[in-house]
Amino acid sequence: MKVDVLLGLQWGDEGKGKVVDVLTPRYDVVARFQGGPNAGHTLEFEGKKYVLRSIPSGIFQHGQTNIIGNGVVLDPVLFKEEAEALEKSGVQLKNILKLSKKIHLIMPTHRLLDAANEKAKGGAKIGTTGKGIGPTYTDKISRNGLRLGDTFHNFDAKYAAARDRHVAILKSMGEEPEFAELEQKWLDAIEYIKGYDIVDSEHLVNRLLKEGKSVLCEGAQGTLLDVDFGSYPFVTSSNTICSGACSGLGVAPNKIGEVFGIFKAYCTRVGAGPFPTELFDETGKLIRDLGHEYGAVTGRERRCGWIDLVALKYAIMINGVTQLIMMKSDVLDGFDEIKACVAYEINGERVEEFPFSIEEDEIKPVYVTLPGWKTDMTAFRSEDQFPKEFKDYIAFLEKELETPITIVSIGPDREQTIIRK
Repeated sequence: MKVDVLLGLQWGDEGKGKVVDVLTPRYDVVARFQGGPNAGHTLEFEGKKYVLRSIPSGIFQHGQTNIIGNGVVLDPVLFKEEAEALEKSGVQLKNILKLSKKIHLIMPTHRLLDAANEKAKGGAKIGTTGKGIGPTYTDKISRNGLRLGDTFHNFDAKYAAARDRHVAILKSMGEEPEFAELEQKWLDAIEYIKGYDIVDSEHLVNRLLKEGKSVLCEGAQGTLLDVDFGSYPFVTSSNTICSGACSGLGVAPNKIGEVFGIFKAYCTRVGAGPFPTELFDETGKLIRDLGHEYGAVTGRERRCGWIDLVALKYAIMINGVTQLIMMKSDVLDGFDEIKACVAYEINGERVEEFPFSIEEDEIKPVYVTLPGWKTDMTAFRSEDQFPKEFKDYIAFLEKELETPITIVSIGPDREQTIIRK
């Protein structure tokens, strides 16, 4: 058996949570492989809305095994809050969720470091969520990290050493950290997490594959936020691309099967950073309002713009995408015209490949204009019902992107998902 990977192709917020929920019945296992509680995956079904930050989106289906892999960074306090809320809603989480011993822990002082680092940048802020993600990954790479498995081996001394190191850094930055209350909550949450099955997840995943089990790897954020291939430095601190599933779960590259790439029928971005197709006019505001484009975790307004096929082609190439999934098509239902960026104009030159930097030079998007479909598609249940203009839009995208669009979402609910023949 091979693992299938599902990831975002834009700047995050593409609708991965909903798609994982829809696809989960096909799989025995759903595993998160990177990121932290800075990303929220929103699911809606049976009239209820759930936002998951660290827990995989496969937990609502039929008792499949869910795994939080070693590439994830975990805030014990936020995990405890999220888990307890799910348990109250009837999810038997401790029966189905397993956590990797190699998960790196977000400490209270990581949050303070995040805020202090952002403050020190002044006008050059990255637009971090302030959840301590960057400092935790920094500690991981500098070999100063604290892992979940450490809670079973001389933990008090390891925690104190990491905390005191952070306090010294904060004081050197002119901060006077106060976090006694936060620390106690954090330590209580560590004890709560010990009630879960904490495993060597790389062995577990590979054993399950050997037994013939099917595994879906769930990515967080999006390709253009990848620390290597995104719009650096306005990126997240992990590898959000397909190869991140290998390093974030301990899966060999030859075990990767299908790669599902998710994108919106338009583009959004949260926080700072370049965005070539961003709309600053009424159209951008209308897309934001119709699409309810506000961060699931932060509540921040998302910046909105037309679809960027230069960036999408790049994301498809980097990830080896085999199937595309288009989300939020219904948001564009009322538009007379739809635009798609097919190239950039940089310093008077037409560019069709995603460049080294989309920040340094002024980029003018080169658009193709297509007719809108002017049809409310939210009640449709078959692609046969799609209006001609929408079918033409799909055909145009498939030709440009050289990859089939196999699933189309026409609303937030689980039922508003069309699997194309």
